[in-house]
Amino acid sequence: MMTREREERDQWEERIPERSLVVREPWASYIVQGRKTWEIRRYPTRVRGRIGIVSQRGLIGAVRLTRVLGPFTVEELLEEIERHLAPEAFLREYAQERPLWAWELEEAEEFAEPYEVERAGGPRIWVVRRQVRRRDH
Repeated sequence: MMTREREERDQWEERIPERSLVVREPWASYIVQGRKTWEIRRYPTRVRGRIGIVSQRGLIGAVRLTRVLGPFTVEELLEEIERHLAPEAFLREYAQERPLWAWELEEAEEFAEPYEVERAGGPRIWVVRRQVRRRDH
């Protein structure tokens, strides 16, 4: 028979993804609301599966990263603007004349309340589960 502590830990691990992507607002909210299904990055990733989405507000939800598409030019991405919602000026500045990649996201889930996240110093792309603080019951 499982102890209450073990049950709570299992529920926590099921709820909170092992790895979470740091995304700026308003794009982070668009992702967890299911409105933004491509996250544009300067490089591909091998990560697949359920990941969290972290913004300045904390861990705000989760999605499934299914595949990476690209490389794309800014012009090619502008044809898919409804998927990534990034305006042309942003894409051009971000790309710096280099190709971009689309990380395809599905199964968006927005958490009712953000979870606090301990952020390490300097720019970080990923946050791991142990950096997410449990809420008091």
